[in-house]
Amino acid sequence: MARDDGTALVIVDMVRDFTDPDGLVFYPQNREVLPRIAEVLAKCREKGKLVIFLQHCNRAGKVDEKAAAMRPNCIEGTPGIEIDPMLEVDAERDYVIRKRRYSGFFGTDLDLVLRENGIRRLIVVGTKTNCCIRATVTDAFYLNYDPIVVRECVATNSDVVNQVHLDDIAKYLGRVVSEDELFSMLDEGVI
Repeated sequence: MARDDGTALVIVDMVRDFTDPDGLVFYPQNREVLPRIAEVLAKCREKGKLVIFLQHCNRAGKVDEKAAAMRPNCIEGTPGIEIDPMLEVDAERDYVIRKRRYSGFFGTDLDLVLRENGIRRLIVVGTKTNCCIRATVTDAFYLNYDPIVVRECVATNSDVVNQVHLDDIAKYLGRVVSEDELFSMLDEGVI
């Protein structure tokens, strides 16, 4: 069923390896943004927006030169790839798209899913601002989507790095808004 409002919420990599204190690459900042992401998720659902979860997932026991160069994380078949339970997935309506690289567009069907649902605008939340958020927003920009990043709903392991990338995104790639600004836009029907 195609949607005609043109806006989707894209939740990037809020998986247990990143959000759970026992996760393989946990950052406290990811845990801190979870309640705000849950609020944005609830508001977007209330407004009938398409919801897409991007799920970082590395194959177990298979060659992947990029993954091998990093600390092991998000290995298929482990609890680390599960979407954090604070963000409930609606299996009937939501999409969960696995990815192996920083960008949600690279090597996935994200672009096809968005186009099939008539989406042109992306509300982007999640982790890590300097890697997966930045890469996904950059590719969204190149593919002529209108990315909107919610300032209080993205994180990385450094507040300074987080802010530098938000500044660059706002200057070159899309919009960066507060959660309050996003809720106003949703309530006013602007997005």
